[in-house]
Amino acid sequence: MQQGKFITFEGGEGVGKTTQIKLLSNRLKDAGITCHHTREPGGSAGAEAVRHVLLSGKAEEMGLSPAGEALLFAAARADHVDTTIKPTLKKGHWVLCDRFMDSTRIYQGEADNVAPELIDSLEKLAIDGQVPHLTFILDLRAEVGLNRAHERREEGEDADRFERETVATHEKRRQAFLRLAHNNPKRCKIIDASQSIEEISFDIWKIVESELIAPNKADEEQSPTSDASQQPQAKEG
Repeated sequence: MQQGKFITFEGGEGVGKTTQIKLLSNRLKDAGITCHHTREPGGSAGAEAVRHVLLSGKAEEMGLSPAGEALLFAAARADHVDTTIKPTLKKGHWVLCDRFMDSTRIYQGEADNVAPELIDSLEKLAIDGQVPHLTFILDLRAEVGLNRAHERREEGEDADRFERETVATHEKRRQAFLRLAHNNPKRCKIIDASQSIEEISFDIWKIVESELIAPNKADEEQSPTSDASQQPQAKEG
């Protein structure tokens, strides 16, 4: 049986990853492809328990350092990969994941200054060779994303540990994601998340179709509203 494809979605807070995963999942199902969508931290029983500690702020209350936080993410990821991602791909099904290894590299590595050597070692252990076939980085100005994240929260629901951080911190992560994408152009594709939901979905689908479904087929269809080939550039400084 042919191995399934693994696609991850990355970006800052409020960029619309969950919405786009659902839309891509529906398109794949219409194309006859069985897919499973999951998330990080989480996606398995053990990882969901770690998720609560990380996002509720309990890790901060315990005085956990950024390096310690990276260790928790790696532990959750290892369980997720072993119990959910790899078995699903082995069945020939596709996996769509809301955040994966790149989030740790950006959130704890680039933004929180955890040593690159530690990030590299944790990543290698946690993913056990399971690198995504494609990674979509949904790009949006930090203040816009945070406003969206605030608007989508239900009444009485608190912001999570990351949403409570400053706009400057989120913008720093945004720029780090853009650098990551430009350093890994084959795997990472930047998507302009300021577009309409439909335009974003179109851009994502055309890339999936051309690179994973029919990579040898010439793409003749052109979007009347967007140009997926133009990707934002990381700012200097």
